[in-house]
Amino acid sequence: MTNRLQGAKPTAKTRRLGHRARVLATTTFLAVAAPIAFVGAPVLAQSYSFQKVVIEGNERVEPETILGFAAIGKGQSLGAGALNDAYQRLQGSGLFQSVELIPRGATLTIKVQEFPTVNVVDFEGNKALKDEILSTVVKTQPRRIFSPALVEADAAAIAQGYAEAGRLNVRVDPKVIKRSGNRVDVVFEIKEGAVSEVNRITFTGNRSYSDRRLRDVLGTKQAGILHRLIQRDNFVADRVALDRQMLLDFYRSRGYPDVEVTGVSSEMTRDREGFFMTFNIREGQQYHFGTTTVVSEVSELDAADFEGLIKIRDGAIYSPAALDYAVTRMEEVALRQGANFVRVDPRITRDPRTQTLNVEFALVRGQRVFVERIDIEGNTTTLDSVVRREFNTVEGDPFNPREIRNSAERIRALGFFSKADVESRQGSSADQVVVDVNVEEQPTGSLSFGASYGASQGFGVNASLEESNFLGRGQYLGVSIGTTSDNQSNSIDFIEPHLLGRDLKGRIRLWYNTSESDSTDFDTKMYGISPSIEFPIARNSRLELRYTWASNELSGVTSEADAAADADIDDNYWSSWALEQEEGKRDSSAIGYTYTYDTRRTGIDPRYGFTFRLSQDLYGLGGDVEALKTTALLRAERKVFHEDVILRAELEGGAIAARGGTALTILDRFSGNGKIRGFESYGYGPRDNAANNEDAMGGKYFAALRLESEFPVGLPEEYGIHGGLFFDAGSVWGLDNTGGGATGGNEIEDGFNLRTAVGFSVFWDSALGPLRLNFSKALQKEDYDLEQSFDLTISTKF
Repeated sequence: MTNRLQGAKPTAKTRRLGHRARVLATTTFLAVAAPIAFVGAPVLAQSYSFQKVVIEGNERVEPETILGFAAIGKGQSLGAGALNDAYQRLQGSGLFQSVELIPRGATLTIKVQEFPTVNVVDFEGNKALKDEILSTVVKTQPRRIFSPALVEADAAAIAQGYAEAGRLNVRVDPKVIKRSGNRVDVVFEIKEGAVSEVNRITFTGNRSYSDRRLRDVLGTKQAGILHRLIQRDNFVADRVALDRQMLLDFYRSRGYPDVEVTGVSSEMTRDREGFFMTFNIREGQQYHFGTTTVVSEVSELDAADFEGLIKIRDGAIYSPAALDYAVTRMEEVALRQGANFVRVDPRITRDPRTQTLNVEFALVRGQRVFVERIDIEGNTTTLDSVVRREFNTVEGDPFNPREIRNSAERIRALGFFSKADVESRQGSSADQVVVDVNVEEQPTGSLSFGASYGASQGFGVNASLEESNFLGRGQYLGVSIGTTSDNQSNSIDFIEPHLLGRDLKGRIRLWYNTSESDSTDFDTKMYGISPSIEFPIARNSRLELRYTWASNELSGVTSEADAAADADIDDNYWSSWALEQEEGKRDSSAIGYTYTYDTRRTGIDPRYGFTFRLSQDLYGLGGDVEALKTTALLRAERKVFHEDVILRAELEGGAIAARGGTALTILDRFSGNGKIRGFESYGYGPRDNAANNEDAMGGKYFAALRLESEFPVGLPEEYGIHGGLFFDAGSVWGLDNTGGGATGGNEIEDGFNLRTAVGFSVFWDSALGPLRLNFSKALQKEDYDLEQSFDLTISTKF
């Protein structure tokens, strides 16, 4: 081993022979050399008694430490076997390269040669895995005692790390360079070799699905055109078991309960740089649901109350997920009715003749078990309290497996962890359980960059910094800065989701926005602050109460007279008379609320999502504005075609009504910004066409319908590219003052004029982060509307 570490590069055969030689040498030394190393003593002597122990060769290790390992007392009578045991203890301490015990009369001399200390640990030849990564793999560290066995283990660990990265041909040779002062440098020379890619993935026994469709299911991917960028086409042996399970889940969710993956063969290519993988599948028969019924074996629960919760259509393709959703619904209802220790057992009866599965859902009484404690591990940044508050169960409560699973889903929904496993085990007694929560943290901050292009505004960029787990407390902090050639938009948003340790969300938002827009030909300055609190009022419902103070200033409105009088202004560059009347600064003070009904987080079936939001703000608690502003949003989402396609629909609208003689301005009215894709901000709605600038006026009302789909586009799933189609329709309308032109003598058309647009989107999970490109085309519009045919958004995590 010593020779090898000092520079030799033996073959595998040589290493095996070397190992055998070392074993033989060690055995011979222990059996022969040690007993006769006691120079000066008669060979036949059977016992020794030492009055003095002399220690030689030690530099760092204290004599007391050596005597402690030897465990030889003064005047103690020792046999040859006891001396051999002392030798074994010293050698086994890991502190010495060699040890000699030399008895001379009443004196025992212990000669040691200490292992050197490690001066430097370095890596050479590594490109795929950087030094920072490899330093966390090896256990040999500077300023520690050198151990040949540990260095060998480190070399094996480095090789394993490369294997997990898909490089099976790596060679790691540890070198030891002697330095002065009994020090050594340890250098791991690495020859990485080529990545072992998966050249081809094939399947046998698959009748219902093509090889191409099944490849999309696997975590391992087949090398393609972008194989240098896509790392999941690297062969990783540990990923094969996961691939098997993915195939089983895929078939079972499509009605094949008897599917088996009978074997997976991984054959290396001749050049040892690739693999051919073959999955052997036995599909079995596809089954459908037959009849579904409910029976209750719990006296206080009526089976009739649960029949409507099944929601499985007779003849539907069998799916374990559909069974689990039905069981979840029933157990949650039983829990809300106060029935503890109740579980739902789906009892399945198979009918091979009709290929149907009849299901009887039985409400049964489970064992009386209580929660002893909840243990949380793996959270290095996130506080325990952040995880614990997602449990509705505390120590001493009845143990409900369904509620624990729901808690696990809520923990995962936080977005703080890449993995969140919640399991239970028996506690200190048979009727106690301990809930173990094991999490792995992931980046919770995001640095987002967006880009847009408009015919009038030109190119614009925006950046936002968000941290959803600020200081590990589950708090949200968002800072947003956006700018185009004419506009700036800045905001700070802070949220404490559990104010005072309760389910009470505290929030404070500040903003400062300015604009000098060519598309509106006026300037604005808006800033304000809005604190709020939010709390639950029902299972899926929440209510937010807020106060808002804001200051809005409208300026830069040029009249026809100003344009004629000012030589620096084009005579043909003047704004609407209606805007002239709205120019100036106004402060506003309002109280408001938002009611939200949302099933996306607490809904039992993740394939469906429904949201309703209603907001109202009453202005007039001081300030210059008295008005009532109302907005509403209805959103639905559904995953179809085995959850490969996502369908979304949104209906949104709003109205603002002046009170107390208040004259609303364009800053109070709705602009339609972002409501309909394909149009710029203030790009549609009432417009004063009699004014030279054809100013956009905004409107007191808006309505928008947005329909969207997201789906695979046929590219390999590992590329992370999906497509989408959308259709938007809506309008902005309604003015109090319709006088336009230079003198207000012209009527501004403020009626409801429908706009529609279509487009397609490209979603790409790129190396930079999630990227979305929207390409849109207005179908129905007015001649004076301003279109925006493209926008781009990029988001990256840190």
